[in-house]
Amino acid sequence: MASFLKAAQEEGICVEYSESYYRTQPRSKLERVANVIRRSTARVIVAFLNSGDMRFLLEELARQPPPPLQWIGSEAWVTHPEFLKYTMCAGAIGFGVPRSVIPGLREFLLDLSPAQALKSPLLTEFWESSFSCSLKGSTGGARECDGSEDIRALQNPYTDTSQLRITNLVYKATYAIAQAIHGVICNDTQCDKSAKFTPWQILNQLKKVNFTTKNGYQVSFDSSGDPVAVYELINWQFNKEGGLDFVIVGHYDSSRPRGQELNMSRAISWVGGQKEVPKSVCSESCPPGTRKAVEKGKPVCCYDCIPCAEGEISNMTDSLDCVQCPSEFWPNTNRDSCLAKPVEFLSWDDTLSIILTVFSITGAFIAVCVVVVFYKHRTSPIVRANNSELSFLLLFSLALCFLCSLTFIGRPSEWSCMLRHTAFGITFVLCISCVLGKTIVVLMAFRATLPGSNVMKWFGPPQQRVSVFALTLIQVLICVLWLKISPPYPFRNVKHYKEKILLECGLGSAIGFWAVLGYIGLLALFCFILAFLARKLPDNFNEAKFITFSMLIFCAVWVTFIPAYVSSPGKFTVAVEIFAILASSFGLITCIFAPKCFIIVFRPEQNTKKQLMGPVPSKAF
Repeated sequence: MASFLKAAQEEGICVEYSESYYRTQPRSKLERVANVIRRSTARVIVAFLNSGDMRFLLEELARQPPPPLQWIGSEAWVTHPEFLKYTMCAGAIGFGVPRSVIPGLREFLLDLSPAQALKSPLLTEFWESSFSCSLKGSTGGARECDGSEDIRALQNPYTDTSQLRITNLVYKATYAIAQAIHGVICNDTQCDKSAKFTPWQILNQLKKVNFTTKNGYQVSFDSSGDPVAVYELINWQFNKEGGLDFVIVGHYDSSRPRGQELNMSRAISWVGGQKEVPKSVCSESCPPGTRKAVEKGKPVCCYDCIPCAEGEISNMTDSLDCVQCPSEFWPNTNRDSCLAKPVEFLSWDDTLSIILTVFSITGAFIAVCVVVVFYKHRTSPIVRANNSELSFLLLFSLALCFLCSLTFIGRPSEWSCMLRHTAFGITFVLCISCVLGKTIVVLMAFRATLPGSNVMKWFGPPQQRVSVFALTLIQVLICVLWLKISPPYPFRNVKHYKEKILLECGLGSAIGFWAVLGYIGLLALFCFILAFLARKLPDNFNEAKFITFSMLIFCAVWVTFIPAYVSSPGKFTVAVEIFAILASSFGLITCIFAPKCFIIVFRPEQNTKKQLMGPVPSKAF
């Protein structure tokens, strides 16, 4: 049994249980072994028992038959005719010693007379039990054998020589020893029957014998003293009458070439009469995408199939472990292969990109249209009164603000990442600087109307240009430092989402990014404060209220942008930034230029110097 268990382990066969039993042990042991078989989940059972022990086991199992089992038997019982009555063993297979007909044996056995039988107690008992008579006269009520008994008419194991297996081995062994003795006492010409010899001489000569018996079996031994292993593969199959028969389905011959030792001659009928090899497994094989987890307290072949964890795969059946996919790969649905993660960015063919692009181009077009209207009516009082030079510069910067949002769309590259943030920062500072200049002009112009005031000479057109240039130059220097020290760069974000890669523009230096935004916010806040202070000036004289509204919208948009920017992942981060640019730009162009364009185009009667200079009542804001 130990040898079998070792061989089974080497072949990857899992043994659920191993029990031993001998017929001299208590019946409780036999019952325990039978119950183990009944409760087992294994559907194949290998029984290494002699015929006597097997008889007790089958009798016990027959009292409460177990589920259908595929029996694999040892030679000791698998060819025993008496066991064919146990139909629960139908389909059993096992190797048996080849059966053979020994020439002359049947005739020798049948040539038995009462006188010959009387000479041997064994034959006497056989004769008397077979014919129910007594060879020694009438004793115990049995009749005396009268010589009319015909041994040829008997049908019993004594007269049946068709299933001689062990007997044939004895026959070959006897002839082998005879051949060995012959080799010791005989030479090429004569034999010395009176010669004396030792067992060792016979043993040495026995290893050299090589002959063929009368029934066609070759007898020889290898260097280890073992004969050629020849077996028949026996299968228990139902016959036409419904009983079981021994059917030879194959032969095993160890003298044949390696790999050809077993030769099948007919199909095997397995348990239940099925033609396919029965499957006996504790757990089905774990498919790719899962791993084996051994069940506690059970054999190693009993396991659960656990799906691979997120991000892991197994591409083989019965994998013990799952393998982590590389950082830029992700398992497929079945988790049996790693696929390249899809790369996500705000591409030009994205619906969101198309919408933002339409708004961006529309905003730039509106700015150009306003420039055309203002240029066409550049001599009109309302255009001249609102500082036409700063107005044109503001419209130019607004057009750039609308267009700079397009740099945020598309696959991030080294140049696009640097361009999008610097272009956005510089154009917005230029825009806010112009608005701030217009606000200061309004305040200065109101102060200039007071008697004895000459403040306008300190903030004339040259000073306005210088202030806009200086404020913008500061942002340019911030951007240059940012690009020089740690510029924005494209990178593949594999940490935010497990199943896809976000292609983003890294800030490089977070200080540089927030310095650009902070400077824009500082100018916008300063502009808002000045415009708020000038909100109660006469409507005909200034546009402080419109600037206040525009700065209020601008600040609200960018204050809202910060948390949305931080919390939005991937392409939505870019979309939020574009939205903030467009919303603030539309707010500026709408609040500052829409009222003037309305008067120029639809209320030309109000576009007069008299209307602008006329007194109007102050209104609270």
